[in-house]
Amino acid sequence: MIKILGAVALGLSFILLNFMGLSYGSLQVGFYKGKCGRSDVEAIIRRVVAAHFAKDRTTVAALLRLQFHDCFVTGCDASILLDGLNTEKNSGTNQNVRGYNIIDQAKAAVEKACPGIVSCADIIALATRDSVNMAGGVRYNVPTGRRDGLISNADNVDIPGPQLSVSDAMAFFAQKGLNIFDMVHLFGAHTVGVTHCSFVQDRLFDFQGSGNPDPTMDRRLAASLRKRCPFTATVDSPINLDQNLRSSNTVDNSFYKEILIKRGILQIDEELALDRRTRPIVLELANGTTFPAQFGSAMVKMGSIEVLTGRQGEIRKSCRAVNSRKVKTVHKH
Repeated sequence: MIKILGAVALGLSFILLNFMGLSYGSLQVGFYKGKCGRSDVEAIIRRVVAAHFAKDRTTVAALLRLQFHDCFVTGCDASILLDGLNTEKNSGTNQNVRGYNIIDQAKAAVEKACPGIVSCADIIALATRDSVNMAGGVRYNVPTGRRDGLISNADNVDIPGPQLSVSDAMAFFAQKGLNIFDMVHLFGAHTVGVTHCSFVQDRLFDFQGSGNPDPTMDRRLAASLRKRCPFTATVDSPINLDQNLRSSNTVDNSFYKEILIKRGILQIDEELALDRRTRPIVLELANGTTFPAQFGSAMVKMGSIEVLTGRQGEIRKSCRAVNSRKVKTVHKH
């Protein structure tokens, strides 16, 4: 436990250094300053997000998922935005991803102010940050300078489902250069948003073929969800990932508190609170005040996965199509 807490303290030191610095790898905070005349690119994007958030607080969950699903497939290159029959957008995993219209509107706004300067990949990162801030989270600094990718292939989408183990999750995140602390902090995105009955019915009725509910789920919650998600249901009803309904659209540490009392909805969420490697981190986040800053730092790190910079990629005119109008669908090994 001492070693774990010591590592958390080191992580906090890194956060402070990162927020005081101006660069993150090949990206840079304030990259667009002076590149669009008197126009403030980040302010333009923020106004677009604010208009959507004022009408729909689930905007934050939509944009968080959009950024995750972009960055974990061929890196943070806006490849998920590209239209086409066999693109990432049309993979089975991404059928319920939302927020494309927000990115389109933000792109149109910045193109009007300074054409051909701001990448769609940067717009995703900035818009997501702004929605997190509007939902109660920290307005973390986003290093920019990403360029947009030319490749989008549905076959490249390989994001595991909620039944994966903590070990499998750690291995998946490690492939992207993210450690156990990054992983637990990023799962904090489940403080907003929903899943659906089809993803939890096994926990409610026949957990791992036992014929019984998952014993790690609170009995009263399980009973309530069985009513909401009957085995013969024809409608795949939504379920809040954060069962504290007063904060289900707020970016806070409520998610960690809920999973500690066996009220995690997804199997992987609950296992974070049970596994000896992740439980100390969950306890620290649930009982402390560090989650907002640590979540912001983890988002910055995730937003730097396999980015394209310099002469790589391009700056798209439309986020839905590469400038040549022909999307490449090469499988990335």
